[in-house]
Amino acid sequence: MFAVCHDGGGTPSTGSPDEWVPYPVSDKTALGERIVSWLVLVVSGVLEAVWATALGKSEGFTRLTPSLVFGVAIVASMGGLAFAMRELPVGTAYAVWVGIGASLTVAYGMWSGSEAVSLAKVLLLVGIVGCVIGLKVLH
Repeated sequence: MFAVCHDGGGTPSTGSPDEWVPYPVSDKTALGERIVSWLVLVVSGVLEAVWATALGKSEGFTRLTPSLVFGVAIVASMGGLAFAMRELPVGTAYAVWVGIGASLTVAYGMWSGSEAVSLAKVLLLVGIVGCVIGLKVLH
């Protein structure tokens, strides 16, 4: 779909067609919205790992700081997921969000020593990340 604007000013021209400057507004806008949606989705996936980790560290909400981090991170993570789902298919957005969050949560657990490290676990995490990238490429 093309819009016609005079001198790129954003207002349709009432002059002759020779004065019109066509550009694909909807394509540029849609691409920009998809890029923003993907960026917000990735940040939301990271925040999922933050809230999951904070939930564990809150010890049943008995520790204030991790409990507050959990509350802020879960609201921001869910809000970002909802924002991304306005532009991206629900299944794809949810799978990417969960994949990023789960991978980072397990990776942090292995890094911090609270979770055992194994070659199989690392390979499976790489597989999750590969699938997330595949979903992005297909969309």
